[in-house]
Amino acid sequence: MAFNTIYKDLISGKEKLALVGLGYVGMPIAVEFAKHVNVIGFDINEKRVNEYRNGIDATNEVGEAIKDTTVDFTADPTRLKEAKFIVVAVPTPVNEDNTPDLRPVEGASRTVGQNLSKGTIVVFESTVYPGVTEDICIPIIEKESGLKCGEDWKIGYSPERINPGDRVHTLTSIRKVVSGMDEESATEIKKVYDIVIKAGTFPVSNIKTAEAVKVVENSQRDINIAFMNEIAIICDKLKIDTDEVLAGMNTKWNALGFKPGLVGGHCIGVDPYYLTNAAEKLGYHSQIILNGRKVNDSMGAFVADAAIKEMIEAGMAPKKATVVILGITFKENCPDTRNSKVVDIINRLKEYDINPIVSDSWADENVAKQEYGVELVPFDRLPKADCVIVAVGHKEFRSMSMLQLKKLFREEIPDEEKVLLDVKSLYRMDELKASGMRFWRL
Repeated sequence: MAFNTIYKDLISGKEKLALVGLGYVGMPIAVEFAKHVNVIGFDINEKRVNEYRNGIDATNEVGEAIKDTTVDFTADPTRLKEAKFIVVAVPTPVNEDNTPDLRPVEGASRTVGQNLSKGTIVVFESTVYPGVTEDICIPIIEKESGLKCGEDWKIGYSPERINPGDRVHTLTSIRKVVSGMDEESATEIKKVYDIVIKAGTFPVSNIKTAEAVKVVENSQRDINIAFMNEIAIICDKLKIDTDEVLAGMNTKWNALGFKPGLVGGHCIGVDPYYLTNAAEKLGYHSQIILNGRKVNDSMGAFVADAAIKEMIEAGMAPKKATVVILGITFKENCPDTRNSKVVDIINRLKEYDINPIVSDSWADENVAKQEYGVELVPFDRLPKADCVIVAVGHKEFRSMSMLQLKKLFREEIPDEEKVLLDVKSLYRMDELKASGMRFWRL
């Protein structure tokens, strides 16, 4: 069976491309491909599908472009039978014990298998540890479809590199790693992705290598941030400013420019566990990666403890204090709350019988309530605070003046008893000092 006409047939409009999973990764891919070929966008979430059909992009990844896209959005899996090139972009979270949760990938594999046509190439983009595509996905698809991989259909892997909320490093401007089970599939997969990836593709020799690229690149970032977080902890004990130390360090040509922070989200906070889990199965116990994860996973509690200490030193009883947290998404200027480490600050404060009030206009209040049990309060309805924790660097928070920040506090308490935690070092040191407020930053 020939697979080397798929690219040509997509371009001519003879065949269709399908996306399975229309979240922060899948939906932008579908919209971009739809500018060039016929695209079916499938998701099991009917509410999400209907929103897209009505021109609403809750992910904020393509914005107004959703209204004009020609993507054929559907919650009907049988529509996948119409496609000859299927891209799977479903989430790959971890379980409570930090082991990979492959249920979304396995479910997507079953759906693809049940609706697979002969002569189709299937490409997985979901982040997985090396071996998942071939050892887990192929058997499921073969079982459900009754079709033989390599003969009736072929498979490949191309790790997603979309950075939610990033308007500079977008889908088309990030070079894309591609792989296939053999030369024919690899060549065709490269040609198809080259339709939309302006930065070009980077073919690797096999699927396992492509799978490894993704988990290794995010593990590298995780380790570097863990080092910065450890430095922040040390600087805090030394009573010196971390940001000033790093500014000095970054004057050297070989400094890497990393900063401390809360490491959440669906990639950096998760992918290292996929890599270490694969290593464990082969008898190797991670020495560096897991320790980096341990440091980064502890930072929410570290920030909360700093807040408690600052409140006590300011002369207030933390249990009676009104604590306001600005931001709950895992990163700035993005509605994505997946694996948010701000929640760790909230949970740690609750251990001290403090129920903080949280505000974030970027986040979906229903998701915050459902996923974390957090009732978001509109910014203009926030009660006057004793302690304010600016946890996320949203542009609205970044642009606030010291006077605006002071207005968040109770007027009757003196400036030196107003406790401000600047987790992201958003504000200038000279302005913080001049404000007279008691401040702390990571």
